[in-house]
Order: sequence, then structure tokens, then C-alpha cells
Amino acid sequence: MSASPKTAEMDTAQMAEQVLDQVTRAGATGDLIIDEGETLSLKARDGELEEHKVSSSRIFGLRVIKDGHIGTAYSEAADTDALGSMVGQALTNASFAKIEVHENILPNSDHLKTDVDLLCPQEQVSIEQKIEMALEIESELTAKDKVKNVPYNGVQDITSQRHIFSSAGLNALTRSRMCASYAYALVEDGENNAMQGSSQVSRLFSGLSASSVIDKTYEKCIGLLDGKPVPSKHYDVIFDTECQVSAFGVFAMMFSGKAAKDGINPMRDKLGQAIADSRLMIYDHPLNVDGFGYHLFDAEGTATKKSELVVNGCLQTLIHNSATASYFDTETTGHASRGPRSTLGVSLHQVGIPAGSEDLPTLHSGEYLELTDLTGLHSGANAISGNFSFGASGYLCKDGERIQAVRGITVAGNFYEMLNKISMIGDQQNWNESRSALMPSIRFSDVAISG
Repeated sequence: MSASPKTAEMDTAQMAEQVLDQVTRAGATGDLIIDEGETLSLKARDGELEEHKVSSSRIFGLRVIKDGHIGTAYSEAADTDALGSMVGQALTNASFAKIEVHENILPNSDHLKTDVDLLCPQEQVSIEQKIEMALEIESELTAKDKVKNVPYNGVQDITSQRHIFSSAGLNALTRSRMCASYAYALVEDGENNAMQGSSQVSRLFSGLSASSVIDKTYEKCIGLLDGKPVPSKHYDVIFDTECQVSAFGVFAMMFSGKAAKDGINPMRDKLGQAIADSRLMIYDHPLNVDGFGYHLFDAEGTATKKSELVVNGCLQTLIHNSATASYFDTETTGHASRGPRSTLGVSLHQVGIPAGSEDLPTLHSGEYLELTDLTGLHSGANAISGNFSFGASGYLCKDGERIQAVRGITVAGNFYEMLNKISMIGDQQNWNESRSALMPSIRFSDVAISG
């Protein structure tokens, strides 16, 4: 029988105390991340359950600082010997590292804890109900006209927990739950074929809808089945929600204080300067509980807050952990990131762009390309220069009507220049499927398309 949550917390605290006591006895400071998770994963094939997997994990990640030297180590075992070995390895690794004067364990003794009822709600749902949804998604999609198979599908129920302790007295705990369903279907009609997919997430299984995934996946597949290239020229372009969030994500390094410290952020010297259309606002809002990028604290235990990154087109701040903030003689913005196996970095939590002033009829007026699928996002992008070249699919539209499915095209340009070629910003915000970003549709002008 598993221990109660309260007992488990006590055990975790005792293990952390054991580790950090050894760190301080060695004349060092340190912090310890303990990540735990439980995952139920279901997949279907040919009308039968192909996978029913339940997995759990726990991993300890230690960072030590001794005389300015940084060392990290991790352990997947929780016994006394394994944790002691982890401490020894971290101290050994530190002895070989160069001195990093800006990285320190923060003097933070806060006790932080997220709302379990809100972020990790419980419900009475049987495993049979979850299996039924997995089978329904696969079988009903497979039965639709022109669908050859549904090679990727699944239902998941994931519970995760992160506990952070430090030698300064920090004790921060977060628990969250995410239920998800997804499907990718392959459709064929003669020599034409297309494979598209969709997904959905919810904190409760009851918030998922099999019919929503089925219908959305099928509509995306059928819609692009007869797609063909359009003539090569410059078009107005509207990326759908998923593609727009992905494009901004590829170039998120533009906000990184660590990339600036390393000399590879092109925005390093542009604080306070205009970098985009004056109507563009970009913020990071980790405390919006409607999203799955919610963070009460960052990987150093610093309490988070909403950060205005771009205001009226001007760059307001980079995102910092305590080390990059020290380097630039500023304050941490609560964006420290670190996994049990990784070193200290920075990352955005939950990006948002406020709604603009254009309603849908105005946003969709005239001719434009709606891009619904991008390929080669990372291999085709250079985040330092801003240059990109992506394979793309979507629709040629006029006055809000899709008049031709489009495939086999390339969209290319410079992302940083595109930020200054914004034609319109829609008046409705939309979450992406994973609910990690909240943005309105943006219409970009003069985008190069090769057919």
C-alpha cells in the first residue's frame, strides 16, 4: 500500500534533509529538485487496446556550489547509499568546474505550495471509461470515409510533482494533473494522401471529448487531402493557433537572459528599443491558472509573477534566473529552469499576447494564406539571425472563405523582420491545444511563399 500524501511529504523532507546536511558538512551550499510522476497511457489499434501502461518515476537532482565551483548529479534511487553517492558525485564534479561568480544558492527560506484541489483535482473515473474513450477515438476515426488507419492515438492521465529544497531553507512543492487525448489519422484518395492530428488537455478526464478529437482530426485530414501549391509570390499570412505558437516558440531565445550572457541573443542590446510593430504586446503570465504553463515558483524557488516582455513594440526585459540577473546587475524575473539532470537555465512559462482591435471579418478581409501545418521548425530556423524556411500547408482564403487547400509550399523570411510587418491583430485570444500559450490571430503582410 502506498503511503499517504502527508506521510510521503515527510519522507521526502527527511531525504532532502539528509542530502543537504551532507552538502553543508562538506562546506558547500546546494539545492535539490525531486521530480515524481505517475502516468497512465492507453493506445488502440484495429479496434482493440494495443497499450495499457502504468508507469511511475522519481528522480533526485542535486546542484552544489563550493568556493564558486558548480557541480550537479542525479539519482533515481532513494536509499541512503545512493543519495550519499549523489552528493559525492556532485562535489567531485564541482571540483573540476571553473569558477562561476554569478551563480549562487539564493537566500530563500520560503515555504511555497500550490493549490492541490485546483491543479491536481481528483474524480471518480474508472479505467474502463478511459479505455472506452481510447477505443472510441481509434475505431470511429478508422470507420470514416477515406481513412486508411489511425497510427497515432492515445489517452493519458498524468500526475506530476516537483519538490525543491535548498540549504538556505527553501521548501517549495507543486502537484499537477493533466488528462489528454490525441489522434493522427492517415487518409487516402487515389494517389492523394494526408496525415493530420489534433489533441486536447484537461485537468479532469471528464473535461475530454472523444468526438471533439475525432471530428477535428478528420476535418483537418480531409481539408488538406486535395491540396496543391500556389504560385510563388508574397502573401498576407495568418498562422493558425498551433502554428503561431510554434513559430514564436522557435524564436523564444530572443527573450533569454542566458543566451544574452552567452553572447548569442540578437536582442541583448535592444532593451528599451522598438523591435516590433507598435501594436504588439507580449507577456509571460505563469499565474494564469487556466493554462498548463502555470508556475507558482521557478526552478530556484523564486515566486513568479506576470512579466511584460514587449510593450507597444518595445523590448522591456529579458527573462532571468539569479545567475543571469547577477551578470547583468538586475533582478531575477522568476524564469529559472532546471531539470534533475540539467544545469541552471531560463525558460518562459506561459506566453500571452493581448487581443488587438480587428474583428474576424476585418482580419480575414481580402486574400491571404491560412497556414495550418509547418514542418522543419527547428532544422529550418536560425534563432540568432531570425531567418527561417519551413515546409507548410494550409488554405488560400478570400474574405474568410477557404477557396483552395494548399500543400507543398515553403514559407521563408526573417522572424524578427516579420514582427515589424504585422498588418492586423485579432480581437479574440485563443489557447493552443496544450494550453501553454494564449494569443490572438496575427496577420503578417508581405511573406514570401514558394510554390
